[in-house]
Amino acid sequence: MIIWLEKHMPKIVLAPSFLIAVIFVYGFIGWTAWVSLTRSRLLPRYDLHGFIQYERLFDSARWDTALNNLYIFGFLFIIISTLLGLMLAILLDQKIRTEGVIRTIYLYPMALSLIVTGTAWKWILNPGLGLEATVRDLGWTDFSFDWLVNPDMAIYTVVIASVWQASGFVMALFLAGLRSIDQEVIKAAQVDGIPTWRIYASIIIPSMASIFLSAFIVLAHLAIKSFDLVIALTGGGPGFATDLPATYMYTMAFSRGDLGQAASSAMVMMMIIFAIVVPYLYSELRAKHD
Repeated sequence: MIIWLEKHMPKIVLAPSFLIAVIFVYGFIGWTAWVSLTRSRLLPRYDLHGFIQYERLFDSARWDTALNNLYIFGFLFIIISTLLGLMLAILLDQKIRTEGVIRTIYLYPMALSLIVTGTAWKWILNPGLGLEATVRDLGWTDFSFDWLVNPDMAIYTVVIASVWQASGFVMALFLAGLRSIDQEVIKAAQVDGIPTWRIYASIIIPSMASIFLSAFIVLAHLAIKSFDLVIALTGGGPGFATDLPATYMYTMAFSRGDLGQAASSAMVMMMIIFAIVVPYLYSELRAKHD
């Protein structure tokens, strides 16, 4: 009995966690997929009716807005966070004296919750309280920065707040990559008289392709599932001008009482994430086998 316990103890210890994951992760994914194929409204129904919810979803003007916002937000968020994080990492890679303090300042926003970030930027960008009011009090009475309440510009306030929070994390990824590069190669290039900018452009940055891919995967995942920040910053408004798929799903499930639409939008979000993550995992597994 003791020998049997010693042999199977790891399985026994892991079994409850494995069972919980199966039920509350994969089980609910399966449940959501099933509900998305029904006519569920306020309460779930289980009689299948094909892809009627997906047809309703892609006929919805609000869902089109949410997808368009995701394209705008995702593209700008990923590009700006990546470039800003890379520039900050290159700056810190010069081994400046106050590196520890600066690194802490850059990483601090990542320690904040998205709700705190959204609330802080809501105050900063509020025309009556924040940036606009401050500049006008300084004498520039014609200054206007009403993006937070402008339906055409509000999505860009979400980009600003998101970049502020995520760029420090991206910087940490790139800084770790920069510090892992063989210094002998860099010294050899310096001896040959190659300018520093050329060393970064031709040697260092190309060798960090895997870091760029990892940063892209993380940022894309954050963009697709963005919810807390939007709710705290704009509430999806003005109107539904800053709706994203996650806020659309929440609204359908808990405000509109339309479980079918919530489930179908959740499945579309999951398929988008799979479309990004699965090729990455495949390439990683293939590289290990090679």
